[in-house]
Amino acid sequence: MIKPLFIFEIANNHQGSVEHGIEIIRSLSDVCQVFRNKFDFAIKFQYRNLDTFIHPAYQGNINVKNVKRFKETRLSQGQFLLLLQEVRNCGFQAICTPFDEDSVIYIQEQNYDYIKIASCSFTDWPLLEKIASTKIPVIASGAGSSLDEVKRVVSFFEHRGIYLALMHCIAEYPTPNEDLQLNQIDFYRKNFPGHDIGFSTHEDPKNMDPIKIAVAKGAVIFEKHVGIATDTIVLNGYSANMIQVKNWLIEAERAYEICGISGQRYSPKEKEIQDLQALQRGVFANDKLFGGEKLSNEQFYLAFPSQSGQLLAQDLSKYNNIQLKNNVCISKNSPILKNDVIIQNNSENIRKIVKDVMKLLKKSNEVIPSGSLCELSHHFGIERIYETGVAMIGCVNREYCKKILVVFPGQSHPMHYHKRKEETFIVIYGEVDVNMDGNIYNYHRGDAVVVERGVKHCFSSKTGCVFEEISTTHYKDDSFYESDENFVTPRKTTVYITDVMLREMDE
Repeated sequence: MIKPLFIFEIANNHQGSVEHGIEIIRSLSDVCQVFRNKFDFAIKFQYRNLDTFIHPAYQGNINVKNVKRFKETRLSQGQFLLLLQEVRNCGFQAICTPFDEDSVIYIQEQNYDYIKIASCSFTDWPLLEKIASTKIPVIASGAGSSLDEVKRVVSFFEHRGIYLALMHCIAEYPTPNEDLQLNQIDFYRKNFPGHDIGFSTHEDPKNMDPIKIAVAKGAVIFEKHVGIATDTIVLNGYSANMIQVKNWLIEAERAYEICGISGQRYSPKEKEIQDLQALQRGVFANDKLFGGEKLSNEQFYLAFPSQSGQLLAQDLSKYNNIQLKNNVCISKNSPILKNDVIIQNNSENIRKIVKDVMKLLKKSNEVIPSGSLCELSHHFGIERIYETGVAMIGCVNREYCKKILVVFPGQSHPMHYHKRKEETFIVIYGEVDVNMDGNIYNYHRGDAVVVERGVKHCFSSKTGCVFEEISTTHYKDDSFYESDENFVTPRKTTVYITDVMLREMDE
């Protein structure tokens, strides 16, 4: 739906008079004129073939309220066509609620834009079958229906490929505030994605709070009973007069203005950006910096206030590699400017690496705890991780420790040893070559190898490998490398294993 749709339900408020019905339509047209650039509008009628809709025994029974009401306000199909023509002439969309199968035929013949299903007919399956046969888009109110009934109706129209919008509705006339249940709009949107959700109102027409709340909750279709009072016509407690309709639309317009855009992130104004940057910490040199240097945590500090064009704390993502330009020299305590550095963002590269990690884990059938931390070790830079490095997923680290290590095809991990930790490798998938004190051993799925304290070891895989590391407690300062002078800083990037990643791995 491109613009919010406001539906004016005339129901029986035409009072059985074409002239009065036309007056309502034209008055609504005047009220809506100033809102047409923001909203779409429709007028709705109700059709019943009263000769067959009412049981023969009740045809003349005026003691039944609705029988009396329907009879007294009856219009012929010819008279409805005159009203429908006025609806078209005034630029409204046309909607009609049928209460029997004959009425569906009339609606189809008269080319209505939508069929509206009343709450009382929500599970009238013979009527729904007839409505579905027309393929006309449907808007349905489901007051009083259970969740199972709503699901069945949604499934019914989805399987037939027919547009269906769902209207939250409470069938109390008028509806007091405590019974409006506007949180149902959230419920509909969550449980029936892909369907437009609306609000069919029956509250006191002087009450403007519900429309504002419904807009804020994301409703896009709104329906209200409308009419015009005269010396002889008194509107019921839930039908709005033209002044109330105008106020209703004004409040809806204000609510949309306050709520802003929906379904996407807003674009901040330049002033907002500048005001925020004025409050952010800037990056300053800890010591004299020379051109070509890669910026590491030891080379800068953060302080307030920042200066115009300065590198800010928000630029120091773990996914950003920041290097000073060759012709730059920055003195101690001076601001590091954005124009003086080259920023390389590795987020896409890291996403690809993590995706490849998850592919190998899927092949291994290893179970990964949700929320685990995946550490990407890239000793010579993230761009060379497929040559040198490893992905380590920490599962537990107490007096005992378990990690899951993923080695890419052709990847190796540098020679190192531990003074405090003893570990056992158990191969889960693929094959791995382990070098221990210069002796190389090849291990396959199901093999286990113990690496004792002080034993220098490294590993690599030609085809890719997943293995578990079971060990004593892991300490961050307990890995000693033979040669680390060429290692980059930082040489580790951490990524959380989310439920989304795990679901994708299971697909």
